Amino acid sequence: MKTKSGGLGTRLLMMALFLGVAAYFGIQAFQYLDDPLGVTLAYRYEVERGVDLAGFVVREERVLPDEGDGLLRIQRAEGERVSAGGVVATVYADQTSLDRQAEIDSLESRVEQLQYAQDLALAAETTRKLDAQITQNLLEYRRFLAADRLYDAENAALELRALVLKRDYSDAGGGDIGLQLQELGARLLELRSQAEGSVRRITAPEAGLYSAEVDGFETVLTPDMLEDLTPSGLSALAADPAVSSRTGKLVLGDEWYYAAVLSVEDALTLWERQEEGGETLLLRFSKGVDRDLPVTLESVGSQENGRAAAVFRGNIHLQELTLLRQQRAQIITGSVEGIRVPRECLRAERAYLDESGKTVTEERTGIYCLVGREARFKPVRVVYSGESFVLVEPAPELNPEVAQDARRIIRPGEQVIVSARGLFDGKVLQ
Repeated sequence: MKTKSGGLGTRLLMMALFLGVAAYFGIQAFQYLDDPLGVTLAYRYEVERGVDLAGFVVREERVLPDEGDGLLRIQRAEGERVSAGGVVATVYADQTSLDRQAEIDSLESRVEQLQYAQDLALAAETTRKLDAQITQNLLEYRRFLAADRLYDAENAALELRALVLKRDYSDAGGGDIGLQLQELGARLLELRSQAEGSVRRITAPEAGLYSAEVDGFETVLTPDMLEDLTPSGLSALAADPAVSSRTGKLVLGDEWYYAAVLSVEDALTLWERQEEGGETLLLRFSKGVDRDLPVTLESVGSQENGRAAAVFRGNIHLQELTLLRQQRAQIITGSVEGIRVPRECLRAERAYLDESGKTVTEERTGIYCLVGREARFKPVRVVYSGESFVLVEPAPELNPEVAQDARRIIRPGEQVIVSARGLFDGKVLQ
């Protein structure tokens, strides 16, 4: 009987302890849900202001003709400048001709490497110079791969291979280099004689930047058609399916244009900003170019339903724009800086307790901050409003030189109260 009594007492004690712990956590959970306290950190932040655009890049372009059947081999990189008469591409009659040319290129590369080794075989600084070049080329090759610039990586790999071969030849000495050069020269003469008549070269009719992309807008979008441009006319533009070329095209001159539709209000604001301030506008494309481009607002067309077509002109970095056509962009008009806080932190009134202990409110824009264990109301002025945040600064009437006002000035690093119930200035928070 004593054992049973002792076991029952232990169970009752454990049950009472369990109920006490459960009641404690239940009360804590209820208090949290009934009056949740959430804080976040305020920090300094800068936002750029701009005008969003959607339009077309316009250039003076000349489509290069196709040269009939055959295997086409482009000789120029995208955006590379070509002089008048310069070779743009080569057309081979068949695969045999193309393979022959590949062998010629390989032999010419070997000849160049041997001549380099022959000239510098006796120089003491040859190996040091080549080692430094190989190291630099390896770093560039790795950087191009990391940036997914495969075309540049391929060129770097070819150059790296040539440098390594030069290094090998410089170590081997110059004893048999002359004999190798004679054998390679004889083989090159033989291959070049066989290649005559099976290769055609396409040359540039005038100087310009080469581009392999022909999209059909070359004859539709020209600088001459920008004079009377309207929003409806710009939106109705379509590529000409009859314009095509395997060879590519030349981009002529140094100037380029960006024709876009925007609101009349934004167009007039940009025009006045340019005319009165004399400052250069900055155009930022959404993709394709990793820099802001200085442009001039050339013209603003007639309005249609509150919108107008604007033409911006640029004259630098054309080689980076050869692949761009229909693009979204933004004109950067300035920036604003302030203290960033969530939008829900902003309060339209300040609450405080009067002498009788009653809650009194006054209209005041501000934010409650957690100072120690108290909620302190800090008046602010909103300088920028985003989708989920605002940028604020201390209310202009606050005087930081006065100690009482200094405690009410919001600063970066403050703990801003996001959520809490029954807040008033000076409330002690658990």
